[in-house]
Amino acid sequence: MSSTQVPKLSRRGFCLCCVGVASIGVAGGWLSPREAYAEAHQLVHMIRDSAAKADITTHKLRGGVYLLEGSGGNIAVFVGATGKVMVDAGITATRPKIVKALGALGNQPVKTLINTHWHFDHADGNEWVHAEGATIMAHDNTRARLLETQRVEDWDFTFPPSAPGAIPTETFSSDKKIELEGCKLHLLCYEPAHTDSDIGVYFVDQNVLHTGDTYWNGIYPFIDYSTGGSINGKIAACEKSLSMVDDRTIVVPGHGNPVSNKAELRAFHDMLVAVRDNVATLKKKGMSVGEVVAAKPTAKFDAKWGQFVITPGLFTELVYEGV
Repeated sequence: MSSTQVPKLSRRGFCLCCVGVASIGVAGGWLSPREAYAEAHQLVHMIRDSAAKADITTHKLRGGVYLLEGSGGNIAVFVGATGKVMVDAGITATRPKIVKALGALGNQPVKTLINTHWHFDHADGNEWVHAEGATIMAHDNTRARLLETQRVEDWDFTFPPSAPGAIPTETFSSDKKIELEGCKLHLLCYEPAHTDSDIGVYFVDQNVLHTGDTYWNGIYPFIDYSTGGSINGKIAACEKSLSMVDDRTIVVPGHGNPVSNKAELRAFHDMLVAVRDNVATLKKKGMSVGEVVAAKPTAKFDAKWGQFVITPGLFTELVYEGV
């Protein structure tokens, strides 16, 4: 019979606290990996509760850009002469430690917050960051998602509309070049990938790219079909990111080891393509999702990518839905 358990996760993990699933079946009363994941002990509540205990680790990148690791998604910060720019706000329960980490970088206020997408582990802190004076920028669809109730089936969770102070006031739906606090930024709009609201943030002079959750470093990624995500869009997002970077670029993923590079991003892309093609071939033969999971189409990659929150079985189910 399948089981769910809550393992101790490293600080380089998905969101501090998640689920490991052991099932590979969908019949005979067994939970599929996807069902087990959705039923995993109030997953969203657990992540929020654990965020209150999380440590925030600061990584110095280059040219005044830093990375804060530990509050849900990886947070990037640019420190200008008179203000800071944040990319993602993490989980509200981590606020005191984020404030402390930001203060250690200088007393400049956060002037602008940019959301890479609408998910709570990246935008939960929007309200408090805005309350301290920041303007919030995001994709048009991030604003739309935060304004309304959102149901994420794979998390078995319904998110209510966000508070007015958490809603982005400056939005866009195509690539945008701007300058904030003396920092040149290229905002990349991806086609629906992880969600339908994904953007990347490229710090031009520093040659640093934050990909949001279009890229998870060293772990299988989640794809939120409930709010517009797709495996093909995920691959296309990687290709767009790869077109922006060179061998010196620091690549910041949404989750996983937070300081990455072009070679690791390329490996992630190639893994996605291979798994998609493997699953599509089996599905075209008329195999059910349970049969495809049991066939282990990710086996070649599991030792590297399948040792964390999104198990090989769950990732196979997510890919199966999109091919």
